[in-house]
Amino acid sequence: MKVIDGGAVEEGRGGKKLLRIRITAEVDGVRSEYTITYGRYGAGNAVRGFAVARAEADAERLAAVVEALTGVKPRIYRMKNGAIIIVCSREHLEGFARYAELADAIKRWLLNI
Repeated sequence: MKVIDGGAVEEGRGGKKLLRIRITAEVDGVRSEYTITYGRYGAGNAVRGFAVARAEADAERLAAVVEALTGVKPRIYRMKNGAIIIVCSREHLEGFARYAELADAIKRWLLNI
């Protein structure tokens, strides 16, 4: 696995503040750009990140990238309609915050919520 580029951007949608983490990586010779969108969910305002994969192999590559960068494997859910959802927790976000390219945006987003 080789991480080529990455960044984080804060966005607002429908009054909700989101954080989009973009990672470009090459896994098993396949170069892809992945986006994980973080938001606050539920009554306890739990931090959750979601990404949608187009295919099973793509989901496995994204999970490998997330695990390599954060040290924690994300959950993968296969929906009845065929969609594959990768779910990241606050623990993953804290792992991403170790990287200079992502740290400032993550800290600002966590403070502004």
